[in-house]
Amino acid sequence: MRSSVLLTAATAAVLSTAAPTPTEHAQEISPRQVQCAPLPSPFPTWQQLPLQSSLPDPFLPLKYTTTDNAAGSSSFARDVMTGNAPNRIKSRAEWYECRQPEILQLLQEYQFGYYPDPAQEKVEATRSGTTLQITVTGPQNKRGSFRATIQLPSGASSSRPAPVVINIGGMQNQPNSKTGAFWSIYNGRDIGVLTAWAWGFHRTLDAIQLTVPEIDPYRVGVTGCSRLGKAALAAGLFDKRITVTMPMSSGVQGLGPYRYFTLSGQGENLENSKQGAGWWSNSKLGTFMNHHENLPFDAHTIAAAIAPRALIMDQGTGDQFVNSKGTATVIFPAAKVVYDWLGAGDKIGINVRSGGHCDMSGFNGILPFVQNIFFNTTTTRNFHSLGTYNTPLPRLIHGRAPFRRLKAPQAVR
Repeated sequence: MRSSVLLTAATAAVLSTAAPTPTEHAQEISPRQVQCAPLPSPFPTWQQLPLQSSLPDPFLPLKYTTTDNAAGSSSFARDVMTGNAPNRIKSRAEWYECRQPEILQLLQEYQFGYYPDPAQEKVEATRSGTTLQITVTGPQNKRGSFRATIQLPSGASSSRPAPVVINIGGMQNQPNSKTGAFWSIYNGRDIGVLTAWAWGFHRTLDAIQLTVPEIDPYRVGVTGCSRLGKAALAAGLFDKRITVTMPMSSGVQGLGPYRYFTLSGQGENLENSKQGAGWWSNSKLGTFMNHHENLPFDAHTIAAAIAPRALIMDQGTGDQFVNSKGTATVIFPAAKVVYDWLGAGDKIGINVRSGGHCDMSGFNGILPFVQNIFFNTTTTRNFHSLGTYNTPLPRLIHGRAPFRRLKAPQAVR
C-alpha cells in the first residue's frame, strides 16, 4: 500500500452540533436461539448455481440457492428469483446471527478474498504534527508501515472530539503490483486489492484510537471515488466500527450491478473490470466471467450486509460507464428493502446529481445525510429520491423485474 491516507474531521461549524448519545453508537442485538443453515462445503462453483437474470434474494441462505436443491424441478430458478423459494429467513435474529455472517463469508469467497484476522496483528502508531506513522506486525512477525495525514477542525479536543472521515488521498497507478504495507505481511494470499485498501482504512482507525484523542472513534466515515469508492465500500463491509460508508461513483465490484449493466449504455461489467483490473478482487470472481448471472449475490447484497449501519451512495447522471442508473434504479431500491425490513430505512440513502465521474459536488450533496448520522441534525433533503431517474426500474428486463418481487419476509421479530 503505497498511498497515504487522509483523515478529514468534521468542519468547525458542524462540530458545534450535539453528538449522538452513547446508546446510538451501536445497535445491540438480543441473543436468540436460532438454527442457521450450514454453509455449503466446499462453496459451489458457478456450474452449481442457478442462472439468475434478476437480483438474487438476499433473504435466502446459500444452501438453498444451489442447484443441488433443485431436485430436477424446472421451477427452481424461477422460485429463487421471485422470492418464492422455501427456507428464506423469517426474523431479524436470523438475519443478524445467520444470514448476515453468511453473506460476509460468501463475499470473501467469491469476490474480496478472505480478510486477515486482526486478532493476529499488532498496530503501533506515532504522531508527529499532522502525520501518523503506522506500523502493523502480523503473522510470522512480518511488518508493514504507512502514513496518514490528519486534518482537524478548530475546536476539536479530547473533551470535545470530532467525527472523522477517512479516505485514501492518492496513489500511484501500478497495475497488478501488490506491493506496500499490506502485501509485506500477506504476500501470496488470494486477496483482492480492494480488501487490502479496506485493511488500510481499518489500521488507520486503530492508529487514531491510539494517538488522536481529538477524534471520536464512535463517529467514523469512510469515503472514496471510483476504485477508491469500491475500497470504501469494502471498508464499511468488513469493520463494524465504521458508522457511515460513503462510496462515490463506485461501479462494478462496488455498488454497480453485475446484472443490468447496460442501463447506462455499455459500461463497466464483470468481464471488462476483470480484464482491465483483475487485481481488484480474488481469483474466484474471474471464474464467473461470462457467467455473471450465476453469481449468488449482486451489489445490493453487499449493501445489505452493512445494515443497519449507515450507507450513502453518490452517483452522477453523466457518469455512464459506472452505470449510475443501475446503481440508482436497481441496487439502491433492492438494498433498501433489507434496510426497511431491519427498521433502518433512514440509514440508507442516495445522492443522484448531474455531472460526471467523481464530481466534487457529490461531497456537498451527501453532507446533510452525514451530518444527520454524526450529529442527529435534521434535514429536509429526501435521500430516497432517485433524482432525474425518478423511479426504480419501471419495466421488466428479460421478462423479470429486478426487485419488484423482492419482498422482505413478513415476520421481523
